[in-house]
Amino acid sequence: MRVILAPGASGNATSMAAHVAGLHARGIEAVAIDVPKRRAEEAVDAYLAASGSGSDVVIGGQSYGGRVASLLCAEVGHDFAGLVLLSYPLHRPGGPEWEPRTAHWPAIRGPVLMLSGEADPFARIDLLRHAVAERLPDAELHTYPRLGHTLKPVLDNALDRVARFVVGLTPT
Repeated sequence: MRVILAPGASGNATSMAAHVAGLHARGIEAVAIDVPKRRAEEAVDAYLAASGSGSDVVIGGQSYGGRVASLLCAEVGHDFAGLVLLSYPLHRPGGPEWEPRTAHWPAIRGPVLMLSGEADPFARIDLLRHAVAERLPDAELHTYPRLGHTLKPVLDNALDRVARFVVGLTPT
């Protein structure tokens, strides 16, 4: 099983180095990729070209990178073992319009792990819980109190959760 992660809009593959190293330390093969910074829908093909697909591939990312991965995971014709969404950008800061950024979620096949801060300005926690319950039936959502749009302060815990998720996907 291998994990492919894309960064948020203000990051690059190098900014995901701690995630990749932390997963390697937990025995998980992981790489970070760069995707073009434009509308998320326009970056899906680049994500697929960098990641490939298959039943041994878990895709995901931080914020924008996770949104691109979720759009790819919802496309027909691609097979992935799972999806990891870190600080998913549910809406603009202060905006309540979560539906446009989750319209594709019902088409996602397979398990999803979502980790988010409860004080994330891009994902009001009440809206996030509602959206996950309504549109992602095979998702596990874990939230961190007082945390904003980053998982850096709880990265070890977050990567422990990602590693358990990935190991749970591995066929025995």
